[in-house]
Amino acid sequence: MGSEVALRGALAAGDLFSLEEYHRTRADFRARVLAHKAERQVAIGPNATLYFEDRLTIQYQVQEMLRIERIFEAEAIAEELAAYNPLIPTGRNLKATFMLEFPDVDERRRRLAELGGIEAALHASVGEGRRIACIADEDLERSNDDKTSAVHFVRFEFSREEIAALKSGTKLGFLIDHPRYGHNVMVSRSQQSALVADFD
Repeated sequence: MGSEVALRGALAAGDLFSLEEYHRTRADFRARVLAHKAERQVAIGPNATLYFEDRLTIQYQVQEMLRIERIFEAEAIAEELAAYNPLIPTGRNLKATFMLEFPDVDERRRRLAELGGIEAALHASVGEGRRIACIADEDLERSNDDKTSAVHFVRFEFSREEIAALKSGTKLGFLIDHPRYGHNVMVSRSQQSALVADFD
């Protein structure tokens, strides 16, 4: 049977539910993952959100992909794991899907044209310390001078000292200082507790 995922490390095929097992357990598993995700999203202003990934959220994404595509061959499962495993934090970083959310289609098109390079303006902060720039879109370029994508994949790398400070209660924040979108936020206590769990 698919395992309860461990806190660290890449997913392997043996960590996953088979299609039949997932069909039986999906409702309960999905409810657990959605509750888990609730404290792992951070809104930065009205239109930008970081959705932080970990081993459990990535297992859910893989299981859903296998279910939708009816994938059961070992080689195809290995390909999905190879694609998704890089999104799992390593113990020294936070990894997230960064989304720019504009419900109106015309506004979305206009604003994405204004926000080129916004991922380079995204930072984390530890207390009053230095900003930590995100590393964005390592798989492919999603932004240029003309427009940006609504979805980016980002990570924040922290020093051992910064991790120790966060674990001891120093506040974690996130900010965007793009000329067309400037917002910052300090995470809640429950959000910080959830995110600090990603560190060794």
